Formats: sequence, C-alpha cells, structure tokens
Amino acid sequence: MGFFSDRTKRINREMLALATPNILSNISLPLLGTVDTVLMGRLSDVHIAAVGIAAMIFNFLYWNFGFLRMATTGFTAQFVGKADVTGQVMQLGRAGMLAFSFAMILLFFQTTVGETSFVLMNVEGDLLPLVREYFYIRIWDVPATLGLLVMMGWFFGMQNSIAPLYLTLFVNTVNIALSFYFVRVLGWGADGVATGTLIAQYLGLFLGVGLIFYYYRTMFVHFKLNLLRQFSNWLFFMRVNSDIFLRTLALTLVFAFFYAKSAEMGALVLAVNVILMHFVNWMSYGIDGFAYATESLVGKYKGRESEKDLDRTLELAFAWAGFLAILCALVYWLFGPALLRVFTDVDEVLLAAKPYLIIVAVLPLLGFWSYVWDGIFIGLTASVSMRNAMIISFICFFACWYLIADQSSNYWLWYCLMLFLVLRAVIQYGFFRRYKYSLR
Repeated sequence: MGFFSDRTKRINREMLALATPNILSNISLPLLGTVDTVLMGRLSDVHIAAVGIAAMIFNFLYWNFGFLRMATTGFTAQFVGKADVTGQVMQLGRAGMLAFSFAMILLFFQTTVGETSFVLMNVEGDLLPLVREYFYIRIWDVPATLGLLVMMGWFFGMQNSIAPLYLTLFVNTVNIALSFYFVRVLGWGADGVATGTLIAQYLGLFLGVGLIFYYYRTMFVHFKLNLLRQFSNWLFFMRVNSDIFLRTLALTLVFAFFYAKSAEMGALVLAVNVILMHFVNWMSYGIDGFAYATESLVGKYKGRESEKDLDRTLELAFAWAGFLAILCALVYWLFGPALLRVFTDVDEVLLAAKPYLIIVAVLPLLGFWSYVWDGIFIGLTASVSMRNAMIISFICFFACWYLIADQSSNYWLWYCLMLFLVLRAVIQYGFFRRYKYSLR
C-alpha cells in the first residue's frame, strides 16, 4: 500500500480536485475584508477600527449559523456515498427552510441584536455612529447570506467545488468593485462598504439558485413534500445542527472577546489587531480549502463504510494542510512588514503592529491541526464530540485569561488565542483516538 498505492493516488486526485477550487474561493473571502480595511485605512484609524468591529459583529452572527453549511455538507456527502438521490434533494430542502426561518427572526429582532452587540463589543465614542451605520445597512443581507451558506454546504456535500468557486468569486468581485466605487468615487465611508456587501450577497443568491438548477435540475423529480413534513426526518438533522451551533457559539465568543478586549485597550490596539487578524484569516481560509475537501470525502466514504479510504483521506488532509501552513508561516515571517503596508499607511499603526508579526507567523503551524480535525468531525457528523472539544477549549481560554494572563497586555491576548487553537486540536485528536469512525 503506502503513499504510492492506487488508493492514495485516487484519493489524492479527489482531494486536490475539491481543495484547489475551495482554496481559490476561500482566499477571496479575506480579500474582501482586506479591501474594506485598505479603503478605510486611507481615511483614519477610527474608520479601520469601526469597519473591523462592525464586520466582526456580522462574523459573529454568521459563524453561529455556520451549522447550516457544515451539517448540510456532512449529511449530503453521506447521502452521496449511499447513492441516495432523494436524501440529497431533501437535505437541501430542509436546510433551506431552516435558513429562511432564522433569517426572518434576525430581521424582526434586528434592533435588539444590533444594540446588544454594540454594548457587548464595547463600541462607544467616535466608533459608535460608524458601526451603527454599517450594521443597519448590512443586516438586510441576512436572508441572502444564510441562503448562500446552505447552497455552499450542499455543493460541497455533492462533491462539487466548482459551483462554490463561481459563487464566491462572483460575490466578492462584485462586492469589492461596489465598495471601491462607493468609497473612492462617491466619497462614502463605512456605509459604502456595507452597501456593497448587501447588493453583492443578493446577486450571489440569485446566481446560486441558477447554478443549482443548471447542475441538478433532473434530480428534483425526487423531491417529496411529505418527507419534508415528517418530524422524524428533522430530528437527527436538528440535533446535529444544535451541537454545531453550540460549538460555533463558543468559537465566536472567543473571537468576540478578543475584539472586545482589543477595543478596551484603545483604538490603536484595536486597529493593530484588526489588521493582524486578516493575516490569521488568510491562513485559515486557505487551510479550510483542505478542511472542506476533507468534509466532502470523509462524508462520502463514511456513507460507503470504507475505512481504508477514510484512513488515507485523513493522512493526505493533514499532509497538504501542513504544507500550506508552513508556506503561510514563511510568507508572514519574510514579508510581514511589506504586507502591513498593504493595509495602512498610518505610521503609528505600522510601528505598533510590527512586534506581533512573529506571532502571526507561528499561528499557522499551531492552528492548522484544529481546522483539519473540524473537517473530519463534520464529515462524520460527529457533532457531539466536536461540541465538547470546543467547550473544553473555550473554558480553558477564559481560565488562562482571567487566572494567568496580564489582562492589560495585548501579547497575552494573542498567547491565549494560540493556546485555544492548540487545545482544540489536542482534544479532538484524543476523541478520535478513542472512538475512531464511530465518533458521535
């Protein structure tokens, strides 16, 4: 057998075929945030901080609805492995209904969500008007964004990474073009980047519907309304979704806490951390390309009950993700100062950010393990283990901050984040060693 067997070559081809479009589409996501930061960076550090923290509020919201994508990928991939076409179609229907319901709830309670978020994120002073302006424009993209999450998850589960590539590149290209036009040509501020995002998301939703019917229109004869109404078909789907929601809530609370503490330390520290977090996002979205491919392949081979294929998929996933992590670390270490100047030309921000470049260079080497394990657990629909690993890491993060760390130090804030990433991977590995593919 080994790494030169026919099995390895086949799975490696499948992984690269899925991962390469995923990486290209994922990299365009932080590119969008980068462009927004660059546009605001030519205005002031207050604009950088305002758009950064406003975007984080939406990241917090949408990350918590990430279960719509993750659970959809895992279940759909397993239906593909079983060659169950009806299951594939009904999974899209169930996830779509759930996304629409949550979108309507968020729109109805938008004022409560917004004002509570501003308080929790310590948004005050000059930041508040800009953050509020951004929020109340962009909140109207909720139906489109949640719908796109479902579509992305379903395409990944169907082993189709080309459609998500088209979708993501289209949405982000339109978003960047509109944001640039509104800010640099029309002279808008935070409202310009929010409006650009709003329009681009709805255009992406329409394109997503078109792609579904282009690729899979013949499958919809298998749609059965009576199955959509049966409570038993929703039960396991909802349990997995609730576990992933709790897992993602813990994750987003850590990052929300990170930004809130950054804001407490002042506008300069917040601006520095917003920029440095783009480095982390570039890394994570790139490595997530292999994590998404792992979700698709693990789900498919779980459905086929092929343990040998599963073993080889895991080996290749860690090998490729590790290679990409090393590449990211080298780029950040060698070209970090030059990359900082892409984000801002404010000398004070540049000087304050440079000492932290060593941290963002080390983070890819520590963090990629947990991203791959997430992909494995999602493909196995091992939502309980995934949730428990995150909650334990979440508790340890806050214990480290409040019991050990210097709470006035931005360095300690980053060290606690690094510990959080490492613990997630270690705990997930422990669960897998004990239960292997019977993980729940």
